[in-house]
Amino acid sequence: MLVDDAIYVDGRRVASPATLTGTLEALDELGGFAWIGLYRPDEHELGLAVAEFGLHELAVEDALTGHQRAKLDRYADTRFVVLRPARYIDADETVEFGEVHLFVGLNFVIAIRHAESPDLRRVRARLESAPELLERGPLGVLYAIVDQVVDEYEPVIEGLGNDIEEIELQLFSGDRAVAKRIYDLAGEVMELQRAIRPLTTILATLRDDLRSAQDESHALELRRSFRDVLDHVVSITEKAEEFRQTLANALMTHSTLVAQQQNDEMRRLTETSLGQAEQAKKISGWAAIVVAPSLVAGIYGMNFKVMPWQSSPWGFAIAIVIMVASGLGLYVLFRTRRWL
Repeated sequence: MLVDDAIYVDGRRVASPATLTGTLEALDELGGFAWIGLYRPDEHELGLAVAEFGLHELAVEDALTGHQRAKLDRYADTRFVVLRPARYIDADETVEFGEVHLFVGLNFVIAIRHAESPDLRRVRARLESAPELLERGPLGVLYAIVDQVVDEYEPVIEGLGNDIEEIELQLFSGDRAVAKRIYDLAGEVMELQRAIRPLTTILATLRDDLRSAQDESHALELRRSFRDVLDHVVSITEKAEEFRQTLANALMTHSTLVAQQQNDEMRRLTETSLGQAEQAKKISGWAAIVVAPSLVAGIYGMNFKVMPWQSSPWGFAIAIVIMVASGLGLYVLFRTRRWL
C-alpha cells in the first residue's frame, strides 16, 4: 500500500504524485529527490517501484519475502538497508519485532514497512518541519529513519529492565514459574541483540562512505549525525549484554535454589525414615522381651494333665526364674546394642 509519495527540492516538498508511475517523470522535471513510503506492498506495487527506479532483483526479493536480518547491501549506486525495529508491549510484557527495508539511491528513498513500528509518518513530519535536514538528501532521510528506530529501542530496554528487576525479586519467592519467565526474557534479549549488533557495522560504513562525498558541508553534518546514532547503538548494545548476563546469573541462582530445596526435601525424608526405623527397632525389642513370658504362659495354658515339672514341688518356681532370667537377658542384649 502506498502511504506517501513526495518530491523534495532544497528541503521542501514540491510535489506529491498520486501514483508511483508518474514519480520518475516528476522527479526528472523538478529535480531534487523522491521519498516514497510503502506499507507491506504486494508484488505488483513493488514491481512499479522496480520499473521506475531499476531496483536490483535480489534486494526486491528480500523486500517481498521479509524475515531478513539487519544489514546493508550495495547495488551500484543504490543502498539496500534492512532495519529491525522493536517495541515493548506493556499488556503482555513482551517485545514485538518488525522490519523496515530501505532503498536509498542518488535521488530517491523507498521505505518499505512490514510492521506497525516505527511510524515513518512522524519521521517525515519531523523532517518537513526542519528543511535543513531534508536538504541533506536521501542519506539525510536514511539517518532520520535509523535514528527513529534506535530511539524506539529505549522503551524496550526500559521495559526489559523492569522485567528483570521483577525476576530478581521473584527468584527467592519460591515461584515455580520463574524459570520459564527467565527463558522467555533471555530469548527476547537475544533477539534484541540480533537486531542491534549489525547496526554498528552499518552506521560505521555509512559514516566512512561520506568521507568521499562531494558536498563536504552536508557530508560533515551527516557524518556527525551517524556517529551520534552509532554512540547510541553502542550504549544500547552494552545494556542488552548486561541484561543477558544478569539473566544467565538468575538462571544459575534459580538452579541452585531448586537443588537446595531438593536436598532439603531429601534430608527431611531421610530423617523421617531414620525415625521410623528407630521406632521399629524399639517395638521389635519390646516384642522380644515379651516372648519369654508369653512362651511360659502358652505352655501352662495348654490342656495337659501332666506337665514335665508338675511332679516337682519346685517346678513352678523354676519356670518363673527361667522366664525372668530370659526377659532380663534379652533386655540387656537390646540395651547394649542401643535398640531401645
